[in-house]
Amino acid sequence: MVMDEDKVAVYVSKDLYDLVERTVKESGGEFEAVEEYVEFVLREVMKEENEEGEKQTFTAEDEEKIKRRLKSLGYL
Repeated sequence: MVMDEDKVAVYVSKDLYDLVERTVKESGGEFEAVEEYVEFVLREVMKEENEEGEKQTFTAEDEEKIKRRLKSLGYL
């Protein structure tokens, strides 16, 4: 595996990697690789945490959309 000079390695448990890999395969092409999915999730979490120094609050509609998305990815 060739590493991009702007990237660093991060290690996760094999169980977690396998779960993410399965999610990527079931994403219907939305994500092409485990690394792409992990980077997406981390960016979303960091964006939420860093917006104006406090966690983002969601409307009931936003929460329902998130729940549907998580369910389609196999988390709920």
